[in-house]
Formats: sequence, structure tokens, C-alpha cells
Amino acid sequence: MAMTKREQVFSGLAVVFAMTVLYFFAAPSCRMCEASPSGRKAPNFALEENGHQMHLADFRGKVVLLDFWASWCEPCAEEAPSLNALQYRIEPKGGVVLGISQDYETSAYQRFLSVQRVNFPTFLDATSTSPGLGKVAYSYGTVQLPEAYLISRDGLIALKVVGPQNWMRPDLTSAIDRMLQSN
Repeated sequence: MAMTKREQVFSGLAVVFAMTVLYFFAAPSCRMCEASPSGRKAPNFALEENGHQMHLADFRGKVVLLDFWASWCEPCAEEAPSLNALQYRIEPKGGVVLGISQDYETSAYQRFLSVQRVNFPTFLDATSTSPGLGKVAYSYGTVQLPEAYLISRDGLIALKVVGPQNWMRPDLTSAIDRMLQSN
């Protein structure tokens, strides 16, 4: 049975529509297409908490693991113990884990710090909004949590890590150790 011209056009449009939908679900995400920030100067920023102002530049000369997180992010809570362990491991060697919370409720932020027993310097980005990220995270190109940036002693981004990690994994500790050993 032959199709009418109208049926042929409709079938063609249906096929194009189906292929378009399939493309958007199968195509690599934008995250995979973005340029690596490695080698770029880490954007400086200022945050204040309890009257204490902190700038990223205050950590120049240290290897910094800059971690963006939030209390409402379950994977952030899952990786918190390994970040605590990493801080303990790298602090004597001239390294620091530096957390930037994307919480918009101070009480949730404080509760997370207490429950997770966070032992590394952490600041609340007061520009964070429900359910968004703050200005510091956006300046780094962060779009999901957790996300971390390994920053060399001279302030250059060496590595961007997307998603929750076990920061005590040998490949990660090895990469951090190499940076800690370099001048």
C-alpha cells in the first residue's frame, strides 16, 4: 500500500524528530567538551566568615585542593571523610584542602561542618542562592558538586576533578605528592 504525500512528509518529520532526541541523549555532554583549565592562573577571590577575610592568594606557596561542596549534596558528604584524611596527610608537607560551601543557609553549613568533623579551612560563599552556586564557583567554571581544582604553589590550576572522589586513592595522592615535592 503506497503512502500519500502527506503521510510521507509526516513520517519524515517523525524520523527527524526521533533522531534529534536520540542525538541529545547520546551526544557527549558539554562537560566533556569544555577546555581543560590546566595551566591557567587560578582566579583569586575573597570570602569572609566570622569577621575573618580570606583570599586564595593567602595560600600562595602551598599546594591547594580547592573543593566546592554543599550540605545538600549527598556525594559531597560521602567524600568529606577522605578530604579530612587528605588534609591531615598534606598539611605537614605544605598543602591544604580549602573548602568553599555553596550553601545558602548558614545553619545547614554549620551542621555539615559539625557532623562531618571538617578539619580543613572552609568558607561559605554568601553569594550562593537556592538552588544555585556562588560567584566563586562560577568564576572557576563549576557547574556541579562536588568539584575540585588542584592548584600549584605558584597559583596555576593543575587539575580539575568533577564528581565525588576517594581522595586517598593512590592515583590522586600520587598526583598531589608530585606537586608537593615540586618547588
